Amino acid sequence: MTKYLDYRELDVWKVARELCSETYSITGAFPKTEIFSLTTQIRKSSISIPSNIAEGCGRNTSKDTLQFLFIARGSLYELETQFLIAADQKYFSIEDLESILEKIVKCRKLLSGFISYFQKQVTAGNHQPTTGNRQQATKK
Repeated sequence: MTKYLDYRELDVWKVARELCSETYSITGAFPKTEIFSLTTQIRKSSISIPSNIAEGCGRNTSKDTLQFLFIARGSLYELETQFLIAADQKYFSIEDLESILEKIVKCRKLLSGFISYFQKQVTAGNHQPTTGNRQQATKK
């Protein structure tokens, strides 16, 4: 029986969760007219990232995990775009934009490394990685 690593121990999930928290802080100051549009959309995108990482880790195969990691990465790009649009509207400071973009880049790098690891697993035909393998993937 394969033992899986708890997704809550993954650096990529931790950074994605921090990104989500910072997103909520920043969007809390958005104009009330944006509450049902850009604010909601940005928050949904940020929630999707750690949620899909977690869901992917709960899947039975590397191929299934990979699918959810791709969804998380798509949400990350979506979030970046939405924050740039909000910055165009001057809804928050340049300092906040720099901070959030820094976290997005960090999350993207970790997520890309995790995706590369699972792509290699799928290519090698190893569809059920062991705990040790997953730990190695998070420390790149």
